[in-house]
Amino acid sequence: MSDIIRLSAADLAAKLRAGEISSVEATRAHLDRIAAVDGDVHAFLHVNAAAEQVAADIDARRAAGEDLGELAGVPLAIKDVLVTTDMPSTSGSKILEGYMSPYDATVVARSRAAGLVPIGKTNMDEFAMGSSTEHSAYGPTHNPWDLDRIPGGSGGGSAAAVAAFEAPLALGSDTGGSIRQPAHVTGTVGLKPTYGGVSRYGAIALASSLDQVGPVTRTVLDSALLHDVIAGHDPNDSTSLTDQWPSFAAAAREGARGEVLKGLKVGVLKELPDSGFQAGVAESFRAALALMEAQGAEIVEVSTPHFGYGVAAYYLILPAEASSNLARFDSVRYGLRVTPDGNATVEDVMAATRDAGFGDEVKRRIILGTYALSSGYFDAYYGSAQKVRTLIQQDFHSAFEQVDVIATPTAPTTAFRLGEQIDDPLQMYLNDFTTIPANLAGVPGISLPSGLAAEDGLPVGIQFLAPAREDARLYRAGAALEAVLVDHWGGPLLDRAPELNGAAR
Repeated sequence: MSDIIRLSAADLAAKLRAGEISSVEATRAHLDRIAAVDGDVHAFLHVNAAAEQVAADIDARRAAGEDLGELAGVPLAIKDVLVTTDMPSTSGSKILEGYMSPYDATVVARSRAAGLVPIGKTNMDEFAMGSSTEHSAYGPTHNPWDLDRIPGGSGGGSAAAVAAFEAPLALGSDTGGSIRQPAHVTGTVGLKPTYGGVSRYGAIALASSLDQVGPVTRTVLDSALLHDVIAGHDPNDSTSLTDQWPSFAAAAREGARGEVLKGLKVGVLKELPDSGFQAGVAESFRAALALMEAQGAEIVEVSTPHFGYGVAAYYLILPAEASSNLARFDSVRYGLRVTPDGNATVEDVMAATRDAGFGDEVKRRIILGTYALSSGYFDAYYGSAQKVRTLIQQDFHSAFEQVDVIATPTAPTTAFRLGEQIDDPLQMYLNDFTTIPANLAGVPGISLPSGLAAEDGLPVGIQFLAPAREDARLYRAGAALEAVLVDHWGGPLLDRAPELNGAAR
């Protein structure tokens, strides 16, 4: 394997600035890796044919002495939920097959302006509905650790691309854990920013009060560097915060230098017993806590009595908002159009198009959401779920008066086998049990690798949550723990992943 693709984004960027590697060389190395292994991984739905030309332009600008961003010349994978002008944007759905957007999502535009090289669009569960990337209309993505297992969802394509060394950086979106849960099962790092901290303009909407765009990377510092690029106010997004954000990269570098864990108060939820988690997941979580405690962290039990109601509330709020957002796919304005035989009315065309264009999971959630919003049921279902959401927000507020961060396992199990839960929606929904509350409360969360489960040797993640607007706190704590863990392991966890050679398994 090329040494270039093994570099972290930060190290690759440093070599690009020093002239040791050109952006064309870096981009070509990653394109070669995609050609070699993506037939098995299927992380990408589209590879950017212009990537090398973009890289050449970056090299020329650098040679001319232009002051470029820190990540200039580094390849970037983009989740297909984010619209792009030069590649199709399908959100994993047949109803948008081949759709070309007239504009870039704000985060894509900011990435281009910073000199990142868009290398392709990554696979995802259709309209971000799923926890396994099996609900993509274009086929499932496979976990690089074990090609018979899922890479998480909905952003399994971005996580798999990063874990398989097909891209050093990726953009994802997180509505209930779709960045963090894939990070957990692929041994990568994923962060969901504070709601409103990163623009959603140009992110194909699932649930507008829950969706948040964020970074998918192999290290905490890489995540912080990409977060610095995409964060900030956007007048095109009415929910965008006007805050002036600190340098997240500076926070991560501070954490990696040590001393941050000393005196850090880490909350552990009283309502989260080991019995709900795979033994290896719980064991890895306890081991990570013990390492933090040995470095001077204080482990504090806190109570969030409504945490366990998050899944139920979420699966009323999300479908309700999704049923409204997906009403725009009506066969009239853009996307797929199916015309039945005979004298078809607009309603007939709309019904035929949505039937052919939407997959089963999307239809299930539209029906559930429409019912929850219907006359006579709105207050009983959607209204009640919003009240529970408020209680969860209040629980977090109280907990963060006692601790600096809250720690949980990122997900209940390691990666399950492809097909194992596809016909069991309830079990699939429960994979996001620990990640959903952060989206309901709007607080930031990060997942980083904590080890390998003893039963199956697959990656496990630990999640940190912080108060709203305190994303930098997550980078300090995450980088500090990452440094301790890497030292404990004798190298990054992904070094233990099996090598992919393009051969079917």
